[in-house]
Amino acid sequence: MNAFNLPPKSVVYVMDAYCGWCWGFSERLGEFEAANRHRVPFTAISGGLFVGERAKPIAAYPHIPEANAHIARLTGAVFGDAYNGLLKDGHLVMDSVDAGAGLAVLRAHAPTRAVHWAHELQAACYDRGLSLSDPATIAGIAAANGLDEAAVLRDLKSGAGQAQAQADFTLARQLGVTSYPTLLFVDGDSVHPLRATGTSLSMLNDKLDALLV
Repeated sequence: MNAFNLPPKSVVYVMDAYCGWCWGFSERLGEFEAANRHRVPFTAISGGLFVGERAKPIAAYPHIPEANAHIARLTGAVFGDAYNGLLKDGHLVMDSVDAGAGLAVLRAHAPTRAVHWAHELQAACYDRGLSLSDPATIAGIAAANGLDEAAVLRDLKSGAGQAQAQADFTLARQLGVTSYPTLLFVDGDSVHPLRATGTSLSMLNDKLDALLV
């Protein structure tokens, strides 16, 4: 362990479930983890993009449609019809505490699948147009992935997830993260950035090879 309470060597993905650029990076990250999880543990934590006064209806961020189009062009990410309907409606409140709580609870039930949970949360929003503040969304992800749905709901409603989300936000700041997605290799108390969006799988693998020597 180290000052960050992480394994001695690990890959840490700092994301926000309401971050379109993270959705754009999701497929490449899944490939990277699948290629390397036998060598080094991976985890995913929430950075807290839309918290406090920033937790507003999506209509309060009029740049999002244009940003999504740019993300889609650059990464090939697909923003589903259901999500685009939410975007047009404008009432969805993007609350990163709730989204972070969902990630924290799912991660607690299956820690080695943290990157998968990050993807599942984003797919729920960006593909199926679901609110990550709705416990039913998190319960549905749990049930579809073989977790104890009732136990996940209990942990979510107890406040444990919200508390861990805040701890994730703090850890992200301790790691020096200010934007998302951010991918890091943590080696003891040393933090090494890995390039994220737009980086090829071979480049990510080569960088990790060099860091694991």
